[in-house]
Amino acid sequence: MEGRCAVETWAQLGFSGGSSKIKILCGFGENVFICTGTEEIYVFSKRERKVTAVLQLPGPVSDLVGNHDKQLIYVACRSGVYCVNLQFLLHRDQSTQANTSSSPAELKISPELLVTGTDGVSSLLLVGSVLLTLCQRDTSWLLTLYKTPMQTVPSSYEEFGSFSLPLISAVGCGDAESKRGPRRSSVLICIHSGDVAAPSSSPTSVKSTAAQDHFHLEPLLFKLLFGVEAALAKSPVILCGLPDGRLCFLPLRLPGSRLRVLHSLEQPVCFVGASVVMETGHSQCLVAAGERGRVVLIKTDKAGAEGEGIVAGFTEGCVPGPVACGCVDKSCLYYSTGSDLLQLDLSEGSSGRESKGRGEETSSMTAAVLQSPTSLNVCRVIALAEPACNTAGDVQLLGVSVRGQLQSISLPVRREDAGLSKLPSTQVGRSVRDLLSAIGDVCERASVLKMAIKSKNQILRRLNHVVSISFLLMSNSNTDLPVQEKPLRCHAETSWSRLLQKDSLNLVCVLHNSSPFVLEQGWTLSVTVFPLSCSSSAGGESSTNFSFPFHNLCPGEAFEVSLPIADASNASFPMTVSCSIIFSLSSLLGEEEEEGASFPSCISLPLTTLTVDWLHALQVNSPTTTHKMATVQPSSIAADAIQTFLSSRQVRCSGRMDRGGESATKPEPEKYSASVRVSSEFLRDNLDTKGQKRDLEDLYPSLLEWLLSEDLGGVKMGYRGDKTALNTSVVHARGPNGASVKLTAKETNVGEESTGKEATIEVQIESSSIAAVCGLHHAVLRRIQTLLQKAAEKAASTKNVQIFGLRRALQRAEIQQSQISGAFGEVMSAVQRNRRLLSVYQELRQNPLLVT
Repeated sequence: MEGRCAVETWAQLGFSGGSSKIKILCGFGENVFICTGTEEIYVFSKRERKVTAVLQLPGPVSDLVGNHDKQLIYVACRSGVYCVNLQFLLHRDQSTQANTSSSPAELKISPELLVTGTDGVSSLLLVGSVLLTLCQRDTSWLLTLYKTPMQTVPSSYEEFGSFSLPLISAVGCGDAESKRGPRRSSVLICIHSGDVAAPSSSPTSVKSTAAQDHFHLEPLLFKLLFGVEAALAKSPVILCGLPDGRLCFLPLRLPGSRLRVLHSLEQPVCFVGASVVMETGHSQCLVAAGERGRVVLIKTDKAGAEGEGIVAGFTEGCVPGPVACGCVDKSCLYYSTGSDLLQLDLSEGSSGRESKGRGEETSSMTAAVLQSPTSLNVCRVIALAEPACNTAGDVQLLGVSVRGQLQSISLPVRREDAGLSKLPSTQVGRSVRDLLSAIGDVCERASVLKMAIKSKNQILRRLNHVVSISFLLMSNSNTDLPVQEKPLRCHAETSWSRLLQKDSLNLVCVLHNSSPFVLEQGWTLSVTVFPLSCSSSAGGESSTNFSFPFHNLCPGEAFEVSLPIADASNASFPMTVSCSIIFSLSSLLGEEEEEGASFPSCISLPLTTLTVDWLHALQVNSPTTTHKMATVQPSSIAADAIQTFLSSRQVRCSGRMDRGGESATKPEPEKYSASVRVSSEFLRDNLDTKGQKRDLEDLYPSLLEWLLSEDLGGVKMGYRGDKTALNTSVVHARGPNGASVKLTAKETNVGEESTGKEATIEVQIESSSIAAVCGLHHAVLRRIQTLLQKAAEKAASTKNVQIFGLRRALQRAEIQQSQISGAFGEVMSAVQRNRRLLSVYQELRQNPLLVT
């Protein structure tokens, strides 16, 4: 092709962006109807070169067709199919334009024009007086036939037949596509036998196609594809291209016919048509194209070694894709990939009646044609109308660009012996104009490709960055590195806050980036909080997840977040806090590309698992509060004794006194206690005393301060009060369940269990809540175990360390903790609950532990 494509923009429509349901309907004189997949249909006038009217439908439009006398159009939208009289519309359009400015008239389609209430119609086709609708149901595709009345007044159409085909998963789309977004559109055309005149045939229709979506096929190929019965009955055949890749056909007027599969492209069908038109007006080739570039050409072919028989030959091949739209003329297939408009010459290897006698050489030539399409250097076309030829022999295409522009594309014809110097001056000027237009299209196409390459390179760079971080974390997960040495780690600090007279425990979680990588946009810190032990019979407690997106966390920087983990009256400890980072692929690929992907939508990388126990959740009382409690206590001893005596007397005389039961005060709740014993020598050797040899009295506050401030497993209690409250041998606090707690460190004599003359320090836990005693006892044992592990690392010659005894004590503490949770979580009587709690308390008192 020696000339260049001339692209002329006729109008800027009111939309932008690609859609699979854009359709251009021509053949209505000077008017062109453009369906954009929204509620609006644009009416463009070729004579005035502008949009003259906008039809407003009740819902998004999926397809539209016109009848054979060009008086009516049928529009399929979400609520059904509407029949619109063009003469009535044009009359309203002219009257509206006479009273308004030059802006397009907005014509709202009345619900009275509804002819069938079938919802979800994907494609429409009109064959004579039969209106066909194709729609997707839950388990099948449904092709329904309606009889159109003779009068032009719209009325409800009568259904006289329907055919179904089982639904299968759309190839490359998956079942989730219909849940996430709109369904893909289908293709519906009509094939007539070459020796039968179509209802829309006219003397001028041979130059292009007989009618849009109607094609004439040579009789022999028609008979080979659809059977002798359909050929003898002179029945038009309906051809359906489905999103699952199947190409199905239905003889319309053949009794007992049903939908059958002709071929499968194994990818969504986006175009079906017929080309290679002979002098008689019959097409010799049936062509179908899939969205990802697979094309099948169906022609007559010789069968057998000597070619004594004629069969229908299917030639498959792949063209550069994806295929956004397509159309055919007498000899060529035109299709757009979004970045370029390409042309396939289908007439090579076929010449009139000689196509019936093609050999292997011709078949291979046809397959080679699919491998070498011709670029027309026009980009961003997403919809094409049927081609038309002007008086000069040039092919004219009407298309819609991704920017919403209606464009006229002129393709010059082949000129073998004509040079540019021999052309008339008018044609020389036109050639220069075409050349400049082609240069602009090539520049725009190059710009689009450059942007696409730049975007893909950026995606690959970020994806390589994510893979490197994933490999770094996965390689370190198999090693026993301390938490402080991990490249990405989390640590936390607990603190209590009060809001609206309600206390809540907050966790400040800090993510440290010690890796050489920058955590860019798309990463999210995910924190999941759930109880470590809970009753399964009671249904358990659901976990709570918190997500915190962050941007550009550079090496050496930290990201800090705060989250509530428990209320004062509704807390279950210990709690497990699982920290991980998640990378969302939607920020990398975009939501549209992610929907069609078969891989997960995110990458999750675990970092650290933290445990928040009872010691972390304590609220330590200030020294002032503790002093007031100690001052009030001696003065109230006498009153408490008298009150106890009166209460006991009222119990004996219960029922005999009038007001004794009402005025009696409740006795003081019973106190529970548990203890852990540690040798002073072990504490002097392993506690951080800054190189000083402390006295026995100095070890008491040091031990309690270490228990309350130890950074155990990455979690630390954040105490914001006076630090002198921790520098004492007795600490008063309040547990997360509201119970008062007393921690005491003192010297004790253990008799025979004492190791020589070295003194033993006892940590005693006292509270009126047995749950608090068990939880704190377990938390103290966890810290002593950590101290033992550090001591074993410092000196392998540690003496008399009861590691196995400590492990058994920890196991008992965990069992006791689960029993406490079960007592309060399961449904049982008060007597059974008291028995279980009493047995747990007895186990605590009967199993003393000495760590030396």
